[in-house]
Amino acid sequence: MKSIRRNALVVAFMFATVAGAANGPKEAFGKKVNEVEKELISVKADPVFKRKGNKLFLNLLNLDQEKVTIKVVDNEGRLVFIETLNGELVIEKAFNFENAFENEYTVMVVDNKETFKETVEVK
Repeated sequence: MKSIRRNALVVAFMFATVAGAANGPKEAFGKKVNEVEKELISVKADPVFKRKGNKLFLNLLNLDQEKVTIKVVDNEGRLVFIETLNGELVIEKAFNFENAFENEYTVMVVDNKETFKETVEVK
């Protein structure tokens, strides 16, 4: 009976020691060791444009979930399409230019920081 009590005490002491060491002091790296620091993980998510014939597919991973505006203008600057999305994590759009008038169209994605463009020429 004494050996069971002694072994249980040793196991409890070892568990407490390991649990205390796993959390570590708060001063370690300025924060707790088991917390994820966003400064260490930086992901640059530019939109991806993919063409299939006269169709253009747009995919954007909007990690900050801020406002994103999508515009389509022709070569004379006339606005053909506009949509503003807010709070969306994944933005997927498909543009079909098969029945469009002959022209050069620019699809613009305006993020809160940058503007991305892709041009489609319809002949």
